[in-house]
Amino acid sequence: MTKNGLNPGQRSGQRLMVGFDGIEMNDELKHLIGHIGVGGIILFSRNIVSKDQVTHLCTDIQACAREHDIPPLFVAIDQEGGQVARLKAPFTEFPGNPFMTSVDDAIRFAQITARELKAIGVNMNLAPVMDVVLPGLDGVMINRVFGSDPEWVAQMGSVVIDHLQKNNMMAVAKHFPGIGRTVLDSHMDLPFLETGLTELESSDLVPFAAAIRQGVSGIMLSHILYTALDSEWPASLSVSIARDLLRQQMGYTGLVMTDDLDMGAITKHYDLNRVVDQVILAEIDLILICNSGPSIDAAADMLRRCETNQPDLSERAINRILGVKADWI
Repeated sequence: MTKNGLNPGQRSGQRLMVGFDGIEMNDELKHLIGHIGVGGIILFSRNIVSKDQVTHLCTDIQACAREHDIPPLFVAIDQEGGQVARLKAPFTEFPGNPFMTSVDDAIRFAQITARELKAIGVNMNLAPVMDVVLPGLDGVMINRVFGSDPEWVAQMGSVVIDHLQKNNMMAVAKHFPGIGRTVLDSHMDLPFLETGLTELESSDLVPFAAAIRQGVSGIMLSHILYTALDSEWPASLSVSIARDLLRQQMGYTGLVMTDDLDMGAITKHYDLNRVVDQVILAEIDLILICNSGPSIDAAADMLRRCETNQPDLSERAINRILGVKADWI
């Protein structure tokens, strides 16, 4: 018998959340869902033309999963408001986190966004941003954060999480353990930070601790090399950060996911084979690969191999994924 009702290929595929090209069900999507058995699809602006079109697309994605007898998919999107919002008018457009001045602003954003996403078939919002920007630093996140006060970021982010999830929309806090101190964009290359754990605990980690207390469905890891915590691997691949700090020390038991592995921070420095091995060892559940290409198939093959090499670690991750799906989708 297969475990969880899935064959080995489908089980390992559940650990992939991927992007694709196109605006409707096509051969690429059929391959990703039907052959690889991916656990999730990420929507970007390139996949969206209109409300009716994206609704039809999301419906077809879940129908394809049913047709191939695999669990329903996470259908995720970055809808933070402001600078990062994949859905434009006629969807409600918000100015973004820096412009929120009250808890009521956060509630309104979360309630409306959850309702609009749910209506088109999206079930996961890759938000809120829980990073804390240092006062006076013109960092890469300056236009996406709630601010530079950790307690304010924690409060506002927790309200967004609460009201997204009360309205049946999974929330994902990002980018653990915090990238508000960086000036180099990890889309381009790998940023380094020398900040130690004590300083992180007093600032950057405060919002993530609040997100955990709020029961956030997922936490996304950053592609930042925190040299004081792990001199070799960025947070998104680090046993010390993802497993030891986030899971064991901070007690997070929900979904943990990488940021997009197509970013320069990863592709310029790390081989995909070693990347997948690190994901397994660090007890990270979901691998994000946001662009079409052979890396998705390659990662799927490597994950199938890990089913044999690291069966216990793989089993725990797949059970977390399937458990969240059972609760939410």
